[in-house]
Amino acid sequence: MKKYLLAFFVLGALKCFSQSTSSYIQADYFYGNIIAHSPDANAFLQGHPTGFFISYNKKSFGEESWQEHYNYPDFGYSIGYQNYHSSILGKLYAIYGHYNFYLRNKARKNQLIFRAGIGLAYNTNPYNKVTNNKNTAFGTHLNSSTYFKLYYQRNNLFKGIGVTAGLTFVHASNSNIKSPNSGVNIWAFTVGANYQLSKPEEAITYIPSSEPKKMTEPVKLNIAVRGGVNESEIIGSGVKPFFVASVYADKRLNRKSAIQVGADLYLSPILRDYYELSLTLPHVNLKETHDFSRIGVFIGHELFINKLSVETQLGYYVKYPFTYEGRVYETLGLKRYLKNNKWFATIRLKAHAANAETVEFGVGIRL
Repeated sequence: MKKYLLAFFVLGALKCFSQSTSSYIQADYFYGNIIAHSPDANAFLQGHPTGFFISYNKKSFGEESWQEHYNYPDFGYSIGYQNYHSSILGKLYAIYGHYNFYLRNKARKNQLIFRAGIGLAYNTNPYNKVTNNKNTAFGTHLNSSTYFKLYYQRNNLFKGIGVTAGLTFVHASNSNIKSPNSGVNIWAFTVGANYQLSKPEEAITYIPSSEPKKMTEPVKLNIAVRGGVNESEIIGSGVKPFFVASVYADKRLNRKSAIQVGADLYLSPILRDYYELSLTLPHVNLKETHDFSRIGVFIGHELFINKLSVETQLGYYVKYPFTYEGRVYETLGLKRYLKNNKWFATIRLKAHAANAETVEFGVGIRL
């Protein structure tokens, strides 16, 4: 009951203190299932996860030229609460930044919306060797979290109040900063309500973009250096820094998209530790090596959203000294271009299927 009272309190506070003429608040309750993506996850399946999201959303009307190309999306912030109904997993509290992308004409009363959010989360019951050694999902209190939601929305049914309903997917893990780190994925049904703080939609004028819909660019060369810390999948083997150097070319297809091809060099000291510890285990057969660097080649796609872009890449190790996680890897990254659209800051998650290996922070240049 306390968490629901908290939700209504936050909604009331947002309603009272928001002075925006182009925003709305939203609250959604969800009920779902944990996705058993690994054998260890079977220990977590003690109940159906429940929780809520409360969000503040700021509408766009074409104040920036890129907005029309994406059907004038909303930007906002959301807080999330998850009760896994598992004595092993505990609860999760999270904060996110998100975008709402409208999949239908915004003049329509009934809307289909896709939301993508990314943020930080706090788990109440992470792994402990003595008291909670079955929690292989969360090795730390602090984690990263992403969520995606596809939902129906109807605004202004009664005095600014509308309704929502749909499906959501939520992922949380510490990106292998510390083992264990299998993470938790859930899918859920959501139902909720929103309250409009803005004037009626039909009274709003959308500003058309001053940019042409078509654009071309020559092939661009990207150079990026990244780094971070992580631990091998052997619990207690130690957290160490790693370094990544990437070189890739991209070709802009249109205003929104570019395709990429390139290579990554990974220098990960934890691989030496993993290799040496694995040799001491029975029934482990690893080929002899003294080289622990890896080189991968990849193809990718970049989605441009103003000065922010989203990169997705699929890679394969052509230099692979011994078996670790797998030769195929995927990355999901965010790039923030700086003032001249040449230099950029980047954060990237690297994974092997459902297993995250690194979260990388770095800088780069697009020539």
